[in-house]
Amino acid sequence: MTSIPLPPGHDLARAHRRRRWLLVIFWVVIFGSSALSGTITGRIDADRYHVEAATWQIATAETSSSLVSLLILPFLLIACDRWPLHADTWRRRLPFYVLGSMLWCALHVTGMDLLRMLVFHLKGVPYDPGDLALQAVYEYLKDVRTFFMIVAVEHLVEWFGRRLRGEASLLVAPEEGLPVEPVDRPERFLVRKLGQDFLVATADIEWAQASGNYVNLRVRGRDYPLRSTLAALESRLDPAVFVRVHRSYLVRLAQVTSIEPLDGGDARLHMADGSQLPCSRRYREALRAAAAGPEPVVARA
Repeated sequence: MTSIPLPPGHDLARAHRRRRWLLVIFWVVIFGSSALSGTITGRIDADRYHVEAATWQIATAETSSSLVSLLILPFLLIACDRWPLHADTWRRRLPFYVLGSMLWCALHVTGMDLLRMLVFHLKGVPYDPGDLALQAVYEYLKDVRTFFMIVAVEHLVEWFGRRLRGEASLLVAPEEGLPVEPVDRPERFLVRKLGQDFLVATADIEWAQASGNYVNLRVRGRDYPLRSTLAALESRLDPAVFVRVHRSYLVRLAQVTSIEPLDGGDARLHMADGSQLPCSRRYREALRAAAAGPEPVVARA
């Protein structure tokens, strides 16, 4: 398919990557300053209470903890992106986040103990972590707070970003009342966003995503919630213009710039606004056929 230039000001993928890097830098500063302040206060406490501890031992204890946290941080950020805690998902996903906090603690304790053992070995000093069970309980009581603080900050930043872009939340219970009556090939849809009613022209819809009791209509980089199922919406749109590519996605064919094949028969769609959408193997061939257009009619003599 012919590549379509990205419209100015709508490179959402680039904005997301920039926000992700800013968050990583933020956490590097937070954990780095924590290690530094912990080393300084540890040195002061050791001198105050006459505890025999070299400065390098205190610095190793503090730095190893922060360093391991930073090493496993990207996996938590990816998990927050992939499985966010929304109003319609948090009850189902929260237990997995609790299990994730336990895994975080296990990796954190194991990693920092190995680093400390390495440093102490290089210094020729034996390292004794003490009672491992007691250490696990002690560290988890600290790590669970750190874990959910990171989760909270990550979700807060994403929420604030959506508010700045004016995106609606599709995560509350449907309002009282009947859904919009189905209309064949409607020219516009009535949607509610941020407490206001909007008329969204069908010609402006770039793609749609199923989200619980709603369908998220993407228009110029913003999301508008329509109380409908994706199947019902698909039945009301022109199949020559809108193509189903996934059980949760419906795209305007003209907005697809390229189809990237993936292992297993699935594909990744690159959209004109910079977004990347999944295309399941079930719909891939139908999408390719629609992109190729109808076969020319050959007149018979």
